[in-house]
Amino acid sequence: MSDENVIFHGRLAVQQRVLPAYRAPFFETLAGSCEGGLSVFAGQPLPGEGIVPVEKLDKGVLFMGRNRHYFDITSPFYQCWQEGLLVWLERWQPDALIVEANLRYLNTRRAVSWMHARGRPVLGWGLGAPPLKGLFGGIRRGSRARFLSMLDGLIAYSQRGAQEYQALGFPPERIFTAPNAAAAKPTRPPPDRPDGFTGRPVVLFVGRLQQRKRLDLLLEACASLPADKRPRLWIVGEGPAQAELQALAARAYPEAEFLGSKFGVELERCFEKADLFVLPGTGGLAVQQAMSFGLPVIVGEGDGTQDDLVRSENGWRLPAGEPGALQAALNAALSDALADPPRLRRMGVASYRIVSQEVNLEKMAAAFVEALNQVAGAVLPGG
Repeated sequence: MSDENVIFHGRLAVQQRVLPAYRAPFFETLAGSCEGGLSVFAGQPLPGEGIVPVEKLDKGVLFMGRNRHYFDITSPFYQCWQEGLLVWLERWQPDALIVEANLRYLNTRRAVSWMHARGRPVLGWGLGAPPLKGLFGGIRRGSRARFLSMLDGLIAYSQRGAQEYQALGFPPERIFTAPNAAAAKPTRPPPDRPDGFTGRPVVLFVGRLQQRKRLDLLLEACASLPADKRPRLWIVGEGPAQAELQALAARAYPEAEFLGSKFGVELERCFEKADLFVLPGTGGLAVQQAMSFGLPVIVGEGDGTQDDLVRSENGWRLPAGEPGALQAALNAALSDALADPPRLRRMGVASYRIVSQEVNLEKMAAAFVEALNQVAGAVLPGG
């Protein structure tokens, strides 16, 4: 059965603390698979979070609540109360609810109880449940397990996340994986790149220029390479760390080119002319876009969402806490560019195949619907 034919025969509700703009395409795709419609509940982000929230959905219904934040969001004590959550459920009357699998959102339990009192299922959606350390690690682990036990199913961003939920004691048959996607499957073939290189390979970064992207590591890694392997480095984007990064580049790697923000055709040309995409830090919406242009990638390992996307066949994942890993990966990739150019191109072809066939918005939405249908006991078309 194709992704487009998987349908949830009911009204779906999805709770989010905040609905970032980059998530809108996913919810529009998911709404198209919900026969009874889709409504999303969300509040506003905190000032300084750097999140651009969605103001409306075209295919779904966006209900704006009010977030009351307690403690700093980076604190282990952070909590959020979402005003209007039960009002939204009363108005929308969903057949199924998906909530963020985060016990810090204080009235999520009330929403779960509201649904269960009416015999309707609730699924959680989250990154996973990484081990908790410190003095109160055991207590927090118990609280997390009790919260998750209220849910009828869990949707994990990655295989790693699914394994973490299982390790916490959640029944494996009720855990589903929907690889985190930020882009639809590509509709055009990848650029036709020659096997060889006539000049220095082009290494590309696209994203907001901020500290967590760790562009300082990329500049230093390029500077540490032998002269014959130093690439052209294109940095696309703007942000609060731009002046600091340009000053570092002037000292460490003057070959770096800061191209500013690019959009549309101009951005596409950058991807088409590049030979390798690198994102050394966290985040990474541009990774899938780079892969759709047939580029091998080097990415920070992060929270596990890159595990299903970047493999040995199409790139390198950088283990956290190993600053030398980026230099080693760059050296390996650029050595291939010199010694075995077709291998780097084959890795780019593998990238394209992964986002075309395995990790894209259509696959992600289909995985959500399949989870809903299994948990809710719904029957798929033709089933």
